Amino acid sequence: MILISSCLAGMEVRYNETHSLNLQLQKLIKENKALPVCPELLAGFSTPREPAEIIGGTGDDVLDGKARVIEKSGRDVTEMYIRGARLTLQKATELNASAVVLKEYSPSCGSAAIYNGEFSGKTIAGDGVTSALLKRNNICVMSEKDYEDNNKK
Repeated sequence: MILISSCLAGMEVRYNETHSLNLQLQKLIKENKALPVCPELLAGFSTPREPAEIIGGTGDDVLDGKARVIEKSGRDVTEMYIRGARLTLQKATELNASAVVLKEYSPSCGSAAIYNGEFSGKTIAGDGVTSALLKRNNICVMSEKDYEDNNKK
């Protein structure tokens, strides 16, 4: 069993009520080989919601108390992002998930790159909060592109 970001499964749960459908990943869910998960919804966010980015570092820095997750208007939502990460870890552990495929660039789910905290569309290397926590707990995390690259037919 693997977990997949709900937006990659075609669910309109992103901050702007859109999805990032990946047909290959959606097929795994339809075949009962994967389950969708959205750390932000688990944390209590609604859809739509204000965009947020990590200010002052990466998801690891957030977990270490050295960076914050801030919405574009300036509201600090760090604790909600940490809560969503913990609940996602709990779900992955309960399911004994072999891997988690998460949406790249998200402040929760980015697994190689995240937005740089300036709301400018620019990215930096690093994990989102959920990705960082899962990796710290030895769970295999990959982006949708990594999954596709590893599963080309």
